Amino acid sequence: MNSLDGVAKIAFRGVSKHYPQAPRPAVDAVSFDVRAGTICMIVGTSGSGKTTLMRMVNRLIEPSAGAILIDGRNVLDEDPIALRRRIGYVIQQVGLFPHMTIAENVRVTAEIAGWERNRLAGRVDELLTLVGLVPREYRQRFPRQLSGGEQQRVGIARALAADPGLLLMDEPFGALDAITRGRMQQELLRIQRGVRKTILFVTHDVEEALRLGDQIAVMSEGHLAQVGTPIEILARPANEFVSQLMGADNIVRQLEYLPVTMALEPGPADGRAHDGAPRVRPTATLLNAIVTLLDTGAAALAVEDEGGAPMGFVTLASINRHIASTRRGEPAPAR
Repeated sequence: MNSLDGVAKIAFRGVSKHYPQAPRPAVDAVSFDVRAGTICMIVGTSGSGKTTLMRMVNRLIEPSAGAILIDGRNVLDEDPIALRRRIGYVIQQVGLFPHMTIAENVRVTAEIAGWERNRLAGRVDELLTLVGLVPREYRQRFPRQLSGGEQQRVGIARALAADPGLLLMDEPFGALDAITRGRMQQELLRIQRGVRKTILFVTHDVEEALRLGDQIAVMSEGHLAQVGTPIEILARPANEFVSQLMGADNIVRQLEYLPVTMALEPGPADGRAHDGAPRVRPTATLLNAIVTLLDTGAAALAVEDEGGAPMGFVTLASINRHIASTRRGEPAPAR
């Protein structure tokens, strides 16, 4: 099986990019892994190296040092054209061919990849449906007849046409208005639940990174400042730069993204004190907990795991203690 025919795992090993006469490397000895079937968001300030790092994966930019492994195979050992044909690529400008219909735009990458016509027959309709566009309404339209959000959906469909194991997304929603951007983010999550691709997604939008990412890689001046889950980075930022960039000391952001387990209080081992208390799962956010507590008037919420076993309680007081300790700079407890 080709390394990208399934869902790909990516490994960066000491990856660097040096440009002649530049005062410092654009990317400097970056190493981390991306699990197969997850979304890894790459964030950082302008000039941090995030886009350079992503474009080295499909060799639009050639690394100066190190290795990028896709399922254990170094991309530098592959023909770059063949490599790019097996990696989906979505950019902010979309880049649809204006003289082609939507159906032609979607299937073009699969045609280039050598798919037979009988395989392509139902692929367009399948993908248009996947990205939320009714095939009979959109097949024969041209890009100029679509809104920006609709064009971006077609761009995602085209990137998925040849069924790649890896999808690269470079600020794909950056040019959209806030409402359309939010809808596209939800659409991407919905699509990902169905196809489970490995996605590298570059963004300057921290909220987007927190909303979409299974993993976040924070870049700073070419270096990898921190990599971890959104919860890990918000709860335990590696340094002041990460804390400021991600808004780790922002109370509203903590409430919106951190789980109730961050403010968990132990309960009796037999779980009897859970009787009568509203129940929440450990994936509920602190904001969810506050709203439920205020809405029900309950003194505490019982936190239960997916099997219904008691884990402890959350109260307004325990949430307040967690937020206060974070603002004092105390390390968050491991959960």
